[in-house]
Amino acid sequence: MNHLILLVSALFLLLSGCAALERQDPLRISVAGLEPLEGKGMEARFAVHLRIQNHSEKPLDYDGIALDLDLRGMSFASGVSAQRGVVPRFGETVITVPVTVPATAMIRHAFDFATGDRTKADYQLHGRLGGMGPIGGRRFDSKGEIMLPTPPEEMPYEPLNQPPAEHPSSN
Repeated sequence: MNHLILLVSALFLLLSGCAALERQDPLRISVAGLEPLEGKGMEARFAVHLRIQNHSEKPLDYDGIALDLDLRGMSFASGVSAQRGVVPRFGETVITVPVTVPATAMIRHAFDFATGDRTKADYQLHGRLGGMGPIGGRRFDSKGEIMLPTPPEEMPYEPLNQPPAEHPSSN
């Protein structure tokens, strides 16, 4: 009899645990902007603005974020932030994460930029949005495209110290 009560209790706990692990809609995370920060030594720093969209009926509490940013299929930057907040149900929020770009990544990407397409760059974000409570957060993986600013057109060359052009006189 004790084994039957134990078995029924274990089955009840197992089923209630499965109900708590309901299917969650995936997060939609994209790069909303990128700003330079002051770097140290041979590394660069940027503030990555992430737009987080919650397509769920429940608000999403988060506590911290860790991310890796790849550009053109190559590792570029990584960063973490201890921010806390809530993404409202069927809503969105923008959070800023400082990231570090190692010198080796800058060199590799500078060469790729010089020899490749200078108008856009494909990116991939992957990381973890920390969660509060026993579930402990949500992983994310998203792809997109960043349009790069176009360099200004070159001005035509005009030599300095050239005498002014003569204009016909109106005598």
